[in-house]
Amino acid sequence: MVLQNGSYIFLLILLLVPTSLHSLPLSTMSRWIVDARSTHRVKLRCGNWAGHMEPMVPEGLDRQPLRNIVATLASLGFNCVRLTWAIHMHTRSSQVKVAQSLESLGLTAARDGIRRYNPNLLDLTVVDAQAAVVDALGQNGIMVILDNHVSKPQWCCSGNDGNGWFGDRYFDPDEWLRGLNLVATRYKGKSQVVGMSLRNELRGQHQDEQVWHRYMQAGATTVHNANPDLLVIVSGLNYDSNLGFLRNPNLRINLPANKLVYEVHRYAFSIASQNWLNKPLNQVCGNFIKWFEDAAGFLINSPRDKVPLLVSEFGVDQRGTNEADNRFLPCFLAHLTGADLDWALWAFQGSYYVRSGSVGMEEMYGVLDGSWAKPRNPAFKGLFQLPQSITQSNHRSLLFDHHSTILSWAKNQTNLFLICADFHSKAGWHYILYHPLSGDCAHASRNNVVRRGDCQSRSRWSYDKGRIRLVGASSCLKVAGDGQLVVLSNDCSSPQSYWSILSDSKLHIGAKDGRGTQLCMDGKGSTVRSSRCICLGGDCHEDPRSQWFKLVPTNV
Repeated sequence: MVLQNGSYIFLLILLLVPTSLHSLPLSTMSRWIVDARSTHRVKLRCGNWAGHMEPMVPEGLDRQPLRNIVATLASLGFNCVRLTWAIHMHTRSSQVKVAQSLESLGLTAARDGIRRYNPNLLDLTVVDAQAAVVDALGQNGIMVILDNHVSKPQWCCSGNDGNGWFGDRYFDPDEWLRGLNLVATRYKGKSQVVGMSLRNELRGQHQDEQVWHRYMQAGATTVHNANPDLLVIVSGLNYDSNLGFLRNPNLRINLPANKLVYEVHRYAFSIASQNWLNKPLNQVCGNFIKWFEDAAGFLINSPRDKVPLLVSEFGVDQRGTNEADNRFLPCFLAHLTGADLDWALWAFQGSYYVRSGSVGMEEMYGVLDGSWAKPRNPAFKGLFQLPQSITQSNHRSLLFDHHSTILSWAKNQTNLFLICADFHSKAGWHYILYHPLSGDCAHASRNNVVRRGDCQSRSRWSYDKGRIRLVGASSCLKVAGDGQLVVLSNDCSSPQSYWSILSDSKLHIGAKDGRGTQLCMDGKGSTVRSSRCICLGGDCHEDPRSQWFKLVPTNV
């Protein structure tokens, strides 16, 4: 029903939902991952959950009941898990039981922890335990990407660990293909398993683009033939930092039925970490984003042959003690959110049964702490609220958040749902004024002051010919003076209402005051003020992050 000149559409949906409702098969459409049936966009916002290490069991089952872990993951806003696994687990160790695997490694405390929290898993084989985790995720509306991380189970990665390149000591290409086929076949019909990534972080001195193409094409074909519903996710070279060679169309993977996705990884240490500390931050951020676009981002921006790109690993020390990470994250989140990319954060797990010989080692990049019961960083949900949202729809009609819908249905299996959607806001493009350091978005207050606040109820802005206008109003943002509030004013013709995108990072938004002094938006406090621009150029080493704002385009 359309009411009030089409501003509102009300949908009454009567649902009787079965015990488990899984994701529909996914497909691709241009640069987007979509629901294969409706063709509406589905945004993957995943957590990496390691299961590829020596025990060959998804981590953390010794710390919390599986149902609690999955519920916590969903409560933190994830709709997907990139679950890592090792080839040998399926080709050589498929009959090994969880208890046997842990005991063979001397991990009796981990065994006892699983007996306490997940006793039903202890006598399963490692491959059946993996399947039990996959089923638990599906029952909670969580999609799964099965990531072949290594062949021999171990921590990844180094250049000489024998797992890096086709033909390396532990990386038998034929066994690899056999393992891909086994896993793709095993999960056929498990609709929550929406994709498989062929291999994590190819690397080493023998890397070659033609060899890459030959084997990755064979892997993609193997997975697709075994399970045509799956997205096939393909990594590049140099620890999955480089897909630039795909500018050569002869090196593109050929896969039918719109099932191909490429993946890329980025961390602060993807370049020299010291750069984030010792060089001008706007310059480092700008160069980092340029490198990302040159090496991978071009795939979604090509005038033709666009293809989806999944940032399948990025992450930071969640304690906030690594300053290089702290400087990297708002830079990368601004770009990730501005392009509305699909992503998988490293990592979800808070600890390992054993990692590189260290028993019970905690994962400081883990969203969860060592107890697996709560976030390591209490501010995580606020920081990731906009990156977890869909900001760009491939349709201008009804847009479902795939996970939110499925999760609500799974938790309310016999309820009536009244979904009320205001479609007036979806009528065209506008901008979100995003502050990546805090995770907040700009709100226009009734007293004409601009405040930082949550991104779900953010204000909508237009940006045209230097004017930042509040959508649906005649007012625009105006600079008053150094240290003063940025205000909403009806004087949109004033030079003080003319805003430019500044600095190498393209994350400063500045205007000149009445004296002609260049000032920049600053989100240091709860209100947005204008202050002296920090480090717009030159050999400047002050920290500009409080002044980083991004005009994020959206049609949602």
